[in-house]
Amino acid sequence: MAEVPWGPCAQTWPDIPACPEKLKQHKIIFVVGGPGSGKGTQCEKIVQKYGYTHLSTGDLLRAEVSSGSERGKKLQAIMEKGELVPLDTVLDMLRDAMVAKADVSKGFLIDGYPREVKQGEEFEKKIAPPTLLLYVDAGKDTMVKRLLKRGETSGRVDDNEETIKKRLETYYKATEPVIAFYKSRGIVRQLNAEGSVDEVFQQVCTHLDCL
Repeated sequence: MAEVPWGPCAQTWPDIPACPEKLKQHKIIFVVGGPGSGKGTQCEKIVQKYGYTHLSTGDLLRAEVSSGSERGKKLQAIMEKGELVPLDTVLDMLRDAMVAKADVSKGFLIDGYPREVKQGEEFEKKIAPPTLLLYVDAGKDTMVKRLLKRGETSGRVDDNEETIKKRLETYYKATEPVIAFYKSRGIVRQLNAEGSVDEVFQQVCTHLDCL
């Protein structure tokens, strides 16, 4: 087995088919982290400092449904039945959003993606390989505490301890194979997300400044 490069600036260059022309020069960063890890806050800070475009599949789906387009109507029907939106549709939307911003963006943050290895593989076939995967890693107790605190003001029904613990179990089960898959490619950068927002962002900058 080939040796995997290491260190914040290490890169691997796998054999992958050409991606859409406009996206070839762009950095693509998958951002993975559990609920309450602070990944959303870190994405906002990356956008401000580095000029990246922040894309979340959930936001894209909601925007498409709100737009009332043909695709939006089909998506609404799927979601109302409680079914999962087909992966091809999600990837089409991600690719469209990326191509639309390609001329003005310095890179892309794909938030909360991929949730399973197959999603990552399909993303590469249809769009492009990721440059890095940022793993915003906070401990289970920390995430529970943060979400309970948020629940005091958010009014979200899923911000209660029992539901939070179930969400975290689901998250860990789904994420472990994804992290292992990209670690084998040498592109995972794990952040200790226990500290303050600025302390975590200093770690982010160490990795992004190398790109």
